[in-house]
Amino acid sequence: MATRSTARASGAKRGRFIRPVAGISERFAAGKALRVRVPRASLAAFEVPPRRSGPLAILEDQAKTRIPELVPVRYARMLTSAFAFLRGSAALMAQDLSRSPTTGIRVQACGDMHLANFGVFASAERNLVFGINDFDETLEGAWEWDLKRLVASIVVAVRFLGGDSVVAEASARSAVSSYRKRMREYAEMGHLQIWYATIKDTDILASLSPEVRKRAEVLFAKSKKRGHLQVLEKMTSLVNEKQQIIEEAPLIMRETHTQKGTPVAQSLAHVMERYLESLAHDRRSLVSQYRIVDVARKVVGVGSVGTRCWVILLQGSGPDDPLFLQFKEAQQSVLAPYFKSEGFKNQGRRVVEGQRLIQGAPDIFLGWGEIEGHNFYMRQLRDMKGSVEFDPATFRPKGIEEYSMLCGWALALAHAKSGDAAMIAGYAGKSEALDDALASFAASYADQNERDFETLQKAAREKRVPVAKKF
Repeated sequence: MATRSTARASGAKRGRFIRPVAGISERFAAGKALRVRVPRASLAAFEVPPRRSGPLAILEDQAKTRIPELVPVRYARMLTSAFAFLRGSAALMAQDLSRSPTTGIRVQACGDMHLANFGVFASAERNLVFGINDFDETLEGAWEWDLKRLVASIVVAVRFLGGDSVVAEASARSAVSSYRKRMREYAEMGHLQIWYATIKDTDILASLSPEVRKRAEVLFAKSKKRGHLQVLEKMTSLVNEKQQIIEEAPLIMRETHTQKGTPVAQSLAHVMERYLESLAHDRRSLVSQYRIVDVARKVVGVGSVGTRCWVILLQGSGPDDPLFLQFKEAQQSVLAPYFKSEGFKNQGRRVVEGQRLIQGAPDIFLGWGEIEGHNFYMRQLRDMKGSVEFDPATFRPKGIEEYSMLCGWALALAHAKSGDAAMIAGYAGKSEALDDALASFAASYADQNERDFETLQKAAREKRVPVAKKF
C-alpha cells in the first residue's frame, strides 16, 4: 500500500490499495531534491507574521468555548513560567508557523509537541514504552511544525531550569540529530516493522549515560506501580461503605447537574452509551462488565484547562478491581485553520484515530462520543504512566540533552508510522545542516515566547485577565 505522500502524488484516494509508485532509493532522492525549493537553512528563520493576533486575543478567543469558572485557573497555570506559557499556547505558535517554509511532506502531526508531552506508559502486553502522550491537537500536517515546536520547547525549558545558551543549543541539536538518524533507520524498515516498532524501557536504558540511566530506572520503577489500585488509594475515600472521589475545589469537583441542567447520572449514562459504540467488540465486552461507582470533574494540564474533563470510577468483580476512565472534551485542533483534512465530524474520534496511528501502543480503552453538543474521547486515567517533571529544584539542565535525544527519537517514530520516512530522511540528510537551522530557530522562538509571556504577565498585573489563586 502506498505511503500518504506517494498516494497523494498519484491522485489515489485514501484507503485504496495500490502499488508503491517509487522504491526507497527513489523516495530518498525525491526528499533530497526538495532542498532546492526549500533549503534546510531556510528553516532557521522566524519572522512575526503580519497582522499577528497576540497572545491575549488568542487565549480570550479560546476561553469562549471553555467553562468560565476554570478560565482563571488556566491563566494562573500559564503564568507560573515561560515554559508553562509555551505549553498553553499551541494555537499561538501554530499561527506563528503558518507562513514558515515547509517541504509539503505530511505526517500525522501531534500539533502540540513539547518536552512535557512525552512519557512512559503500558502497552497491551504490560511492557513499558516511551512516546508521545498527548494528542488533543493531532491532525495531518507538516512534520517541520512538530519538530520546530519541540526544539523551541527545549530552549525554553533549559532557560526555565537555569541553564545557559550552550546547554540550550546542545539540547536542541540533540533532538534534531536524533530525529534525523532515527528517521533514516525507519526509512530502511518495512511497513510492518515500523507498525510494530516501539521504544521500550530497555531500549531507553541502553541509550543513556550511567547517571541519567539511574534516574530513568527510578522513573520506570514508579511508573510500574502506578495503576488503578494506586489511584483508588490516592483519589478516593470510603463514605458509607462506598468509594467516592475526594473533592478538591476547584480542581476536583463532584457535581449533580451538567451546565445545561441535565442530571449528571443521566448524562453519564449517555456518555457511556456513545463511548461503548466506538469500541471494538472485545473492549466493549470488557468495559460492560464494570459498573459506575462515582464521577467528578477534574482539571488537567495547562492548555486543556477549561475544557470539560471528568474522571469516572468503575468497579468490576469487587473493590480490588477498579477502573478509572478519563472523559475529556475534544475541540478543533489548533492546526485545523492551516491544514486541510478529512474533516472529522467528531473531534474525539480525530484524537483517538490520530493516537492509534502514531503512538504504537495506544490505550486499549480509547474511544469517543458526543454529549450535549460536546465531542469527547475516553481513556484510562492512569496505567503505568510516568513522565519527567521539569522542576528547577530537582532537574539539572544538563539532563535535558539526553532527554531531548529520546524525544527526537520518539517523534521520528511517530512521523515514520504516518508519513514517508524515506522522503523526510532524504531531505534531512546526514549532515548537521538541519540541526544548525532548527537550533537557530529554537533560540529565536524562545525569545518570542518570552515576549508573549511578558504580555500575559502585564495583563495579569493590570487585571485585564482573571487569575485564580488556587490552581
